[in-house]
Amino acid sequence: MFRTHFTNNGGGRKVAAFSSDVPGKILPLDMGQLGSSILAQKDAFLAAALGTKLSVAFHKRFGAGLFGGEGFILQRIEGDGMAFLNAGGTIVEKHLVGGKLRVDTGCIVAFEDGIDYSIERAGNLKSMVFSGEGVFLATLSGSGRVWLQSLPFSRLANRIIQHAPAAGGTSKGEGSILGGLGRLLD
Repeated sequence: MFRTHFTNNGGGRKVAAFSSDVPGKILPLDMGQLGSSILAQKDAFLAAALGTKLSVAFHKRFGAGLFGGEGFILQRIEGDGMAFLNAGGTIVEKHLVGGKLRVDTGCIVAFEDGIDYSIERAGNLKSMVFSGEGVFLATLSGSGRVWLQSLPFSRLANRIIQHAPAAGGTSKGEGSILGGLGRLLD
């Protein structure tokens, strides 16, 4: 709803530092060098320099919006300034040249405006239920760059919850001998 704007009113060069709220990487993008706008997941934007415009982009395809993990709302980033995006885990940049890429829906950080984004079933019923990948995959096709993340926040949160202590205080985490000894002494 609101964005904070920092302005240097001093005589010399100043520094502002920003950090991500999840473990991972910050993706710097020189929008002037890219030459096109990008579409990013709705919580990917971290900061941008003057000359960069941030707006809302609604996804046109109902299935992609409903099942895509990114929802109907994406962020459009355009201009000629620097933009910085959050990504969980490691960032992988892919260059599509008239190709097709199928990925887990939560792993998309951003893609160039020339990329078509849609959702497809993950396979037959057996693979959808037993593969662990979920029911749908995002399909990115066309020509342009795509930035992917290896650890979406939702997946990180699920892993933390799996290893959090249960209501009775017992840990579900990795059991080392020293950890077990420490819990006995507690």
